[in-house]
Amino acid sequence: SENFSGDQGDRTDGEICFFQKGADTVMTSIVASNDWLDEETANMAREGLRTLVVGRKRLSPQQYQSFSSDYTQASLSFQGRDASMASVVANHLERDLELLGVTGVEDKLQKDVKPSLELLRNAGIKIWMLTGDKPETARCVAVSARLVSRNQSIHTITKLKRKDLALDAISLLHSQPNSCLLIDGESLQLFLTHHQDAFIEMAVRLPAVIACRCSPTQKADVARLIKTHTRKRICCIGDGGNDVSMIQAADVGVGIVGKEGRQASLAADFSITAFSHLTKLLVWHGRNSYKRSAKLAQFVIHRGLLISVCQTVFSIAAHFEPIALYRDWLLVGYATLYTMTPVFSLVLDRDVDEGLATLYPELYK
Repeated sequence: SENFSGDQGDRTDGEICFFQKGADTVMTSIVASNDWLDEETANMAREGLRTLVVGRKRLSPQQYQSFSSDYTQASLSFQGRDASMASVVANHLERDLELLGVTGVEDKLQKDVKPSLELLRNAGIKIWMLTGDKPETARCVAVSARLVSRNQSIHTITKLKRKDLALDAISLLHSQPNSCLLIDGESLQLFLTHHQDAFIEMAVRLPAVIACRCSPTQKADVARLIKTHTRKRICCIGDGGNDVSMIQAADVGVGIVGKEGRQASLAADFSITAFSHLTKLLVWHGRNSYKRSAKLAQFVIHRGLLISVCQTVFSIAAHFEPIALYRDWLLVGYATLYTMTPVFSLVLDRDVDEGLATLYPELYK
């Protein structure tokens, strides 16, 4: 993903600079040729750091004027406006940038992430991790978050370009059902395009799948694919702006209010402040909600059945004359009172205590 910090001009000497930051995969083709970028980002990723590359381009006033006029022209076009604006930026600015440096940030796990993931797994929930990080970073985070246990092997598929080799890459997993899959965005796209059914059929059987180097669109596509293939409910959890499309594609979207802003929580169905709150949301509130909704549905069916049986018997006795047994306020009053009372009882109804529901997450299953 690319973020433009725009053009910043130093008015004293008339020099104009364009700064750009982005993922190393995008920036490698934009910055001038160098011999250390790939090596340094790989070293940082192996330590579990999230990397970002920063580049700069100095523009003369003439170059800036040329870019400015083309960009203004593109922004006024009626058809393909976004594409034409992006092509102007690519042609004038996004080439031969001077490589300023690489940043590596430690993305610390929140409190109680490990026990939360373990509890959710015991509750029978399959967990996939979709991230934009490098494969090395994703592997470090997955192991430290206990998404992958120490004794599980990780089958890695990266930089797969040929579709004829795709099925061979996943054939090993059929003989290793307990191993996890680590796949990058490029390989994932190849599977989604050419071998969608074979891939998803195998992937849903695995204990965990880690998809790294994923674009926001890919995250949403994966969520939709799992939903259509398994016909089960999908819950997507995210904390950043790049998780919004995935959250909206899910049956239930959960946004975490964190250091990355509130975009995810605003787009989600539920907003939580810490990942560990997810366990209470699902194992306690989710379970109770499901049971109570089922009971209320039975009440409503019972109520409707009483009215319709009585009305049917009355109609037969009245030789099918169009006369209503329950008239106006009587029908409304009965339906309202009969449905209203159980709602109050259901609020207080609980089959097990909250502590027990958390202690035995298998109850959720």
